[in-house]
Amino acid sequence: MSAIDTIPRVRGKLTPQAPLAPLVWFKAGGVAEWLFEPRDIEDLSDFLAELDPSVPVMGLGLGSNMIVRDGGVPGVVVRLGKPFAKVERIDATTLSCGGGASGILVSSTARDAGIGGLEFLRSIPGTVGGFVRMNGGAYGREVKDILVDCEVVLRSGERKTLALTELGYTYRHSELPAGCIVVGATFRGHIDDPAAIQAEMDRIATEREASQPLRSRTGGSTFKNPDGHKAWALIDAAGCRGLRIGDAQVSEKHCNFLLNLGSATSAEIEELGEEVRRRVKAQSGVTLEWEIQRIGVTK
Repeated sequence: MSAIDTIPRVRGKLTPQAPLAPLVWFKAGGVAEWLFEPRDIEDLSDFLAELDPSVPVMGLGLGSNMIVRDGGVPGVVVRLGKPFAKVERIDATTLSCGGGASGILVSSTARDAGIGGLEFLRSIPGTVGGFVRMNGGAYGREVKDILVDCEVVLRSGERKTLALTELGYTYRHSELPAGCIVVGATFRGHIDDPAAIQAEMDRIATEREASQPLRSRTGGSTFKNPDGHKAWALIDAAGCRGLRIGDAQVSEKHCNFLLNLGSATSAEIEELGEEVRRRVKAQSGVTLEWEIQRIGVTK
């Protein structure tokens, strides 16, 4: 029986052989065997409950922190759209956020509600689902500092709320169950003046603009900062600033960013990252760990 005969019916949008390059920041990579954009949580839950348990499932947010390999992604890629992008105030210091809401929307809603402490989300180029899974952070703050709990749909289709203590957060890592999709999260900050919150968001935006190649085809921060080191400084010291393989380049503006200058394949981008790791190891003895997710199969 073919895969198309075994795929469950949905109320949302289900696309076979869907190109993923337009959906990720690098603008490179292959297709998803299936791309599912659920209409609501029930649609997602019912779909996963009926889907053959052997079919792999992964979530896709804004595609910022990701290399999609050129051979594409087997199984189902779940993309949460507008139905999952709502952000609402629960009380004076707490927001309920859909898994598809952007960091900019969350921080702006917090500002309007006079909730401080969430300003750093302004600088995370992704959605709630992604930065909850990765314990995203910037400017001295991490998701674990503001998260109360998150709602997930497990690979089995079961809906579950997980408290902060159940997520096993470490630096850029969580212990979320494999194949689950984060459909919502509750964040808590503190009461603050909206003008002060806006000033901090402006400071963060200005600093990012000055130091990062924001208008390029990039994947954001490529490698985790090793204990006691800054990844960009190790990369710079190893002579990798501006290093190129084909149209893949180490940013000259910020060494921990890789760029697609135009027609780089995902293989070239990943190869460049591995060459950076090799040179840093040879120069400093430090092994850089990928922060960017690399998904799918090589061509």
